[in-house]
Amino acid sequence: MAGFLFQDVIFGPVRSRRLGVSLGINLLPLHSKFCSFNCIYCECGWTPPRQADLGELPSRQEVATYLEQTLKEMVKKSSLPDALTFAGNGEPTLHPEFPGIVEDTIALRNTYAPGAKVTVLSNGSMIGDPAIFGALCRLDNNILKLDAGFEKEIFLINNPVGTFDLPEYIRNLKKFNGYIIIQSLFLRGTHKGVKIDNTTADQVTAWIDCLQEIRPKLVMIYPIARATPAHDLVKIAPAELEVIAAQVKKEGIQVCVYN
Repeated sequence: MAGFLFQDVIFGPVRSRRLGVSLGINLLPLHSKFCSFNCIYCECGWTPPRQADLGELPSRQEVATYLEQTLKEMVKKSSLPDALTFAGNGEPTLHPEFPGIVEDTIALRNTYAPGAKVTVLSNGSMIGDPAIFGALCRLDNNILKLDAGFEKEIFLINNPVGTFDLPEYIRNLKKFNGYIIIQSLFLRGTHKGVKIDNTTADQVTAWIDCLQEIRPKLVMIYPIARATPAHDLVKIAPAELEVIAAQVKKEGIQVCVYN
């Protein structure tokens, strides 16, 4: 099975195609993916049917302790990160102490690496929770997922583990009043005998219709970059992504393509 797991609470720093030098913060179990989606392209592999117990997540205090230790070491080396990024083995906002961890992380950033952007890479499944919504509003980079403009394709590509309602999701994204970055991965291929392609004209039009409602401050477009758990998927060429990006720009929305 394709996929890898991060073995530490604090990992990296890594060179990110979107964020520069990024120090990762993994709020999920170290031995298992823990997520509310089961994306066919996820670098961590498939979401297991029986997910880890909440007791296996690192505590708020552990996260703060490990992060402070790492930042102190980076200060000594005069090598500070561009971003402190909540990512790792699944969906970071599922952690029950996420709002408090955000508070701690901002405080540590202010003390040790004031130039770093506190960032989240999230599928957005928890934004209906007021506490999670409030925490996301405090971040420098609130990066949330939208891979399609039709609910059918979201179920094909992202496979939400629980319930998912696209109109409700769009309404919740609009509540950020533009303080949001949308990340969208484009692909084509087949999975379980079903053709999947979110690059067609009707798919892109529906996706842009959603963007027009959300009015994010930025849209990040990118292709598959690593091995995927579903095997019959195709990486979209940069030129094709640029064509999609040009359509977004016509709507007055800032967009970047990351290859």
